[in-house]
Amino acid sequence: MKFLFPLLALLLVAVSLLTMVRAPDWMWAWKLTILAGEFGHWLLILPLVLALLNAARPLGDGRTLTLGLCAIAFGCLLRPVYSAYWLSENLPAELTVAFGGKTPPDTVFEFSRLYSRGRMPRAAMTTEVFSRPQGVELPLDFYAPVRRVISSSPVVAPRGAPCIVMIHGGGWDGGDSTELAGWDARWASRGYAVAAINYRLAPNAIWPAQREDVLAAIAWLKANAARLGLDPTRIVLIGRSAGGQLAAAVGYGARDPAIRGVVALYAPQDMPFVWSVSREDDALNSVKLMRQYFGGPLTDQNRELYVSASGQWLARADSPPTLLIHGQLDTLSWDRHSERLAVRLAELGVPHYYLHLPWATHGFDYNPDGPGGQLADYAIDRFLTMVMR
Repeated sequence: MKFLFPLLALLLVAVSLLTMVRAPDWMWAWKLTILAGEFGHWLLILPLVLALLNAARPLGDGRTLTLGLCAIAFGCLLRPVYSAYWLSENLPAELTVAFGGKTPPDTVFEFSRLYSRGRMPRAAMTTEVFSRPQGVELPLDFYAPVRRVISSSPVVAPRGAPCIVMIHGGGWDGGDSTELAGWDARWASRGYAVAAINYRLAPNAIWPAQREDVLAAIAWLKANAARLGLDPTRIVLIGRSAGGQLAAAVGYGARDPAIRGVVALYAPQDMPFVWSVSREDDALNSVKLMRQYFGGPLTDQNRELYVSASGQWLARADSPPTLLIHGQLDTLSWDRHSERLAVRLAELGVPHYYLHLPWATHGFDYNPDGPGGQLADYAIDRFLTMVMR
């Protein structure tokens, strides 16, 4: 019992430090970073309770050490909250500089929202099937756009709603359109048509099959725009992780004026560069993922195949405006990927903004009302408003 309190405090410090330093390359460790970074405000009670219980103990037995460790844990768990608040102060003006318009007097970050545990809005969802020329059928989940009226009853918005195409992550060999379905419904509740699409997965299908599937989904949405109530000339691609790579590669490569913007969250964007930093012993065995996505390792003979999947290489001066969001402590996808693309877009003069979250890791938006979730939600909302005009 003598060492119980110091050990408990040390455990809290170990978890809370994941808001300050990158987690080790263990498959599950990055999930603890999500816990500490995006739910840490719920955990603040633990060091407080432990400190109070420890204060009742006699002097000695590590009481001073325990109090010090509790203070460290409390400060680290609080870091995402005060960092998000600090970033939120300049975010509206910075987005205006990046994409134009007027800076609204918005409240970006709300402390009360951290603890609201509010329900995600509902939206009518139907599963549709789009076919490719080869006859392969893939489903997509379509969320009809709604708007709120005085009676609080959601009703279908007028025809011609702008459309969000959601592209799921999963390392190109997993995941599907149901990924964070509540988040899709949230955008539909704000008046957007949302199509959460599926694409063929590696290793059974290698690049550019995934690009063909995304393009086929976009073509199907345009062809069925009148029935679905969407505007085929206003489309934004949003993707997480592997989906963010697809969003940029398709958005930049298609040269389609209907694609008004690209949003990529914690995504790799230069596939030759990704190969150069991949290791078999990292959290994802990224060497294996790349091999099965492209059908083999990077060589001089297939370099163009890797380049054709790289937003970094496909970007041009007339590429769609882009919003990049990445956590500095991402173990699965290095934030350097988004940083390098942001530099490239700046060189080309493409309107863009890079929202860099110092405490966040891969999948931080799992909690849409956490510190990172709130900033991402606001940035995407403003971005959609400005590029869908």
